[in-house]
Amino acid sequence: MDDLLDRLRTSIGADHVLTEDADVAAYVVDWTGTRAGRALAVVRPSSTEEVAAVVAACAGAGVPVVPQGGNTGLVGGGVPDASGNQVVLSLGRMRRVREVDPVAGTVTVDAGVVLADVQAAAEKVDRLFPMSLGSEGSCTIGGNLSTNAGGTAVLRYGMTRELVLGLEVVLPDGRVWDGLRGLRKDNTGYDLTQLFVGAEGTLGVITGAVLRLFPATPRHATAWVAVPSVDAAVSLLGLAQQHAGVHLSTFEIANRQAIDLVLAHLPGASDPLGEPSDWYVLVELAGSASDDGLDETLESLLGEAVEAGCATDAALAGSPSQRSALWALREGISEAQKVEGATLKHDVTLPIARLAEWTDTMGPRLQEVCPGVRLVTYGHVGDGNLHYNLNAPLTDDGRSDDDALRAAAADLTTAIYDSVAREAGSISAEHGLGRTKAAAAASYKSDVEVDLMRAVKQALDPAGLMNPGVLVPPAPGASA
Repeated sequence: MDDLLDRLRTSIGADHVLTEDADVAAYVVDWTGTRAGRALAVVRPSSTEEVAAVVAACAGAGVPVVPQGGNTGLVGGGVPDASGNQVVLSLGRMRRVREVDPVAGTVTVDAGVVLADVQAAAEKVDRLFPMSLGSEGSCTIGGNLSTNAGGTAVLRYGMTRELVLGLEVVLPDGRVWDGLRGLRKDNTGYDLTQLFVGAEGTLGVITGAVLRLFPATPRHATAWVAVPSVDAAVSLLGLAQQHAGVHLSTFEIANRQAIDLVLAHLPGASDPLGEPSDWYVLVELAGSASDDGLDETLESLLGEAVEAGCATDAALAGSPSQRSALWALREGISEAQKVEGATLKHDVTLPIARLAEWTDTMGPRLQEVCPGVRLVTYGHVGDGNLHYNLNAPLTDDGRSDDDALRAAAADLTTAIYDSVAREAGSISAEHGLGRTKAAAAASYKSDVEVDLMRAVKQALDPAGLMNPGVLVPPAPGASA
């Protein structure tokens, strides 16, 4: 392996080939802190040409490559396994905004550009890049594309794959496919761009992207709404769509357990409503500078919702700071849950019409598996996506009983996944499969679907060196 390391140092500079334990530590543990691996080296190229040189060198040496963006993933897709034989390819130095075209409505960026920086680049030309995630200050576009990230604006703008027009990708043999075309129409063959979106680095390394921009939405009307049940939240969604139409940009749900964690652990957080509720919805309307009347539309919607019984109380943001405070309640959940103790995360999608019954029946079932387990539920009602997370039960003296959760984790996850499958849902909505969910996903897919995925993997990466063990497991008897 010394020959490979020497070649990598020659290609990208010795300072950017990290091998010491202290230097690689941050790259081999995922954001949750629950999945850690070992790396032969961490390499940090600064250009597409350098990425191609790294991948070609690793292919020649038969060494697997693990592409990594901001390392904010939740399913272990961007960290190496425990073998110590994989090279982590970090794109963190590739942060160039290559071009912004407000007329065409596109921005072309390196894959290592942080999501918040793409948003800022769009804002400078009075445009909007609508993807918004809690990790937007550290996650990268390459990672967003590789996992087909979702976020809080999917209801209006769609998933990441709907926001990308073209890609630049380094293939497993080191060749570069230049698909950086900002065309809305191109019927000249297979849609290769979409093939790499959601592939989690298993088919190649995304190094650049052409992304869609939209008209800016400087006007907002935002409310934090108490609802008595998930069923009521679904009814409120229908009213919101009728009242607000295309201006409805956000419709987020959270249960009281999730908000209690935020109030306990997020400095400055406060409950905007006088009485607690089992469930809450964050509703936001967004419009252009000429879109007057959003506040009135939201007030009218909430008034009708209260009369219909699908809302019991609401707090409307009267200023930007109040809007930020309401958003903090939603966006602070993941971080608050992390510091509370052991967590079991699930990212599921269900038909919207089935959300209420599923949540009503799932909770009691899990209590039978792990008495006292705390359900921390939040997500995106408009697309049926729930982050159905579990925190450990509390002991008699108020401590998190992490051992109890770990002991029951497999049974809890199986109960959730089996139930989701019965409802024709998905066990991964927007976080990807990574290493954590690859085997489970294969077991819930048809043999035909798994065979097709394996065939695509084999065609593009016959040596199996691109992020092995991620997304789809190899066929029986095949190498990882």
